[in-house]
Amino acid sequence: MAWQDVIEARAVRAVPSPLESARFGRPVERLTVGAGSEEEPATEDTVDGVREAVLGSAADVIVLRYPAERVGWFAGLTGLGRTAIFADCLVYWSLRAGRGRPPAPSPGLRTGPLRDPAAVAALVADIFAAYGNHYLADPLLDPAAALAGYQEWAARSAAEGSCVALDDGARTLGIATLEDGGPRTEILLAGVVSAARGRGLYAHLLKAVEDQALARGGSEVVISTQSHNTRVQRAWARYGFVPVQAHVTVHLVRPELLRPAGA
Repeated sequence: MAWQDVIEARAVRAVPSPLESARFGRPVERLTVGAGSEEEPATEDTVDGVREAVLGSAADVIVLRYPAERVGWFAGLTGLGRTAIFADCLVYWSLRAGRGRPPAPSPGLRTGPLRDPAAVAALVADIFAAYGNHYLADPLLDPAAALAGYQEWAARSAAEGSCVALDDGARTLGIATLEDGGPRTEILLAGVVSAARGRGLYAHLLKAVEDQALARGGSEVVISTQSHNTRVQRAWARYGFVPVQAHVTVHLVRPELLRPAGA
């Protein structure tokens, strides 16, 4: 989920999600509570805003994200007439551009733009085939459709010229799709193909992103993943990223949709 929607936002934001609704064949809505700041913590008005949004929603599934430090909120969600499914936690990391710890140059490795949407979609299918995203927690949502969503997302980035690839002159080894906004570059999806893992290539991909951010005058690179994905977070820490914020993901589902047929 976009950095500005989670880290910088102060208010409760409820919006329909037409892409997810079409992908999964049922109405899906996104409900997000921004992290705010230490000076502006979540108040009772914030909790009331979440409650009103949930009670007023006609969606089959509400994907709710809220700051992980609001530990007591989950219990309150169970009294809103929906089944609350815990769907992991997004962890956000940040790097001050120019302060990364890049790997030593490796002869034969190259980085550059990849603008072929079909090629990028195929790479994403391999890279993220086993990624445990939040959709997998919800029995109403097809895992194959979730992966297809990642492919569509990455393909759009490629078509917009926002995909960086790492290759060895013979094949593409990894990709990173990006979103640039002001001084910030956000890495949306990044990874190395399954056949090339374990060779330290991911750090070269991070360097390519950092170099691109610096070249356009950017000052920060940000990225996020599910909390269980500790392997990639170790790679970020080695490179110089630091953790900034965590957001719990909860799917709020109409209970009748989860009952067995005839029950």
